[in-house]
Amino acid sequence: MLGLSPGDRALVLAVHPDDESFGPGASIAALTSFGVLVDVLAITCTSLPMYGGTSEPGIRAGEFEAACDALGVTGRHIAWTDTDRARDPGAFLPDLINLIERGMGPSLRTCAPDALLLPAHGAHHQDHQAVHRAGLAAARPGDRRHRPIPRIVLGYDGPEDRAWQAADTDRPLLVNTSRTWAVKEKAMLCHASQLRDAPHPRSLAKIRALDEATGAACGVSMAERFAIYRMEV
Repeated sequence: MLGLSPGDRALVLAVHPDDESFGPGASIAALTSFGVLVDVLAITCTSLPMYGGTSEPGIRAGEFEAACDALGVTGRHIAWTDTDRARDPGAFLPDLINLIERGMGPSLRTCAPDALLLPAHGAHHQDHQAVHRAGLAAARPGDRRHRPIPRIVLGYDGPEDRAWQAADTDRPLLVNTSRTWAVKEKAMLCHASQLRDAPHPRSLAKIRALDEATGAACGVSMAERFAIYRMEV
């Protein structure tokens, strides 16, 4: 699957603890059911007010654990909580790159992943844009004898991205998630504090509609789209 074999590893960069579910959740479930070991690094969580809701780090950490369990994730970690880095990761780009490259939680150094999933270009939110830049920098070409370099690097969108800036950008890789969408739904329901009512893009109804529309593009019931940055086969 995606050029991966059972026993291979994948690292998912989730900007906030919920992006792993609302974005590539069904693909993560497909990977883990196939025998790929998936780790998730959530970069930032704050207690700042949010549009349409609130963010309480203790609640979100519990939701994140439950969602990762539902998806079959192996290792998971929230790196920055209620610090200056958490509130504005883009202002600490060197630290963000270092976190992804060699942080103590899931990172390129600790996991040596065969695949890296990161927020795609065209993201709607400044935190997502920062993690996209840092993830590509961390996975840059180099000598594999000196540092782990994933042979597959893919970009995923969240529901707001798909409804806004990234809606018309190139995402040529489609993953059939018809068999694992129910697992994605279970994981999303774990993030109850972050779900919104329709017609908000972050509602179950709209996320289902987006994945159904993607599936229609390849003749299946459900699918998720990815940008391709590296695909070494």
